[in-house]
Amino acid sequence: MTAGRAAVADLAQTVAMATATRDHWNAARYAPGASGHYESWFQRVNDATGQRAFWIRYTIFAPRDRPDAAVGELWAIAFDRAGPHIVAVKQVHPITACSFSRERLDVAIGAAHLDDTALRGTAASHGHTIAWDLRYAGGQPPLLLLPERLYAASIPRAKALVGRPLARFTGSLTVDGETLVIADWVGSQNHNWGARHTDRYAWGQVAGFDDHPDAFLECSTARLKLGPLWTPPMSPVLLRLGDHTLAWNGLLRALRARGRYAPYDWQIDTSGPDGALAIHITAGAADFVALRYDNPPGGSKICLNSKIARCEVTLRRAGTTTVLRSSRAAFEILDDTAPPGVQPAA
Repeated sequence: MTAGRAAVADLAQTVAMATATRDHWNAARYAPGASGHYESWFQRVNDATGQRAFWIRYTIFAPRDRPDAAVGELWAIAFDRAGPHIVAVKQVHPITACSFSRERLDVAIGAAHLDDTALRGTAASHGHTIAWDLRYAGGQPPLLLLPERLYAASIPRAKALVGRPLARFTGSLTVDGETLVIADWVGSQNHNWGARHTDRYAWGQVAGFDDHPDAFLECSTARLKLGPLWTPPMSPVLLRLGDHTLAWNGLLRALRARGRYAPYDWQIDTSGPDGALAIHITAGAADFVALRYDNPPGGSKICLNSKIARCEVTLRRAGTTTVLRSSRAAFEILDDTAPPGVQPAA
């Protein structure tokens, strides 16, 4: 075999292995008839200027002890700094109109579909309609926010990962009849699931920084309620710089980190063998929309959702300091209630 053919064969094998790994992490954990389960696959994408973004989520919701009440949900949000600022919709379908593969990413909710290469669908509510016809490719291998062994454990009850960081999207997004051409926008494909939502958290993600387009950040600060007691804040962080992943996501490391947030500002300071890291994510109140998430055990949570936040990361390692900045950050805060005066839009 010539060197050229060998290189092509090696590349094909690498692509096949990456696809198999992504199939494993994106496969549905939901089994028909299960109860007490939620599961979502979502795509979040920004244009290069940071002016526009969108978030599309395909969700299973199965309330505890009521498997017959399971539904599929389509969520979509369009963000535009110029206006109309934020349009959010949610549409619910019976579980009998849905299908989910337990072998790979292959989700259908009503007429909407999502797989490892494309997503198409429409959702409407409260007088608004968002439709999408998108393809995506490229990006990095899957990124696990938690240590891999915890994904098979009962605790934490909520699991999250990035199936395809730095994916590139093309196609169209139509918001209330106006079509926007999506040409090589960068974002990610994500998967999360669990028996109940994390009790309180902030979650952040940056898919490409201004001067470091191959950098990807995933972080959270979370507290869990165990009976009458609350855990201290835990702040796992992953920062991928090209092919190299820096991790501050071990349990003890996450507990030692200093994570503090409030609407609409968040800071994390953490350190470890990969260096010292300071993260600051912020956005204005008008850059968020409030969503109501039903909780499988009962009740609901309120999620403040922005995909046009600003982020600054300062990394100190090996005697050097690197500063990364972006106006294209995802920033979410989940709690039992919304801030005063804020009403859920979906």
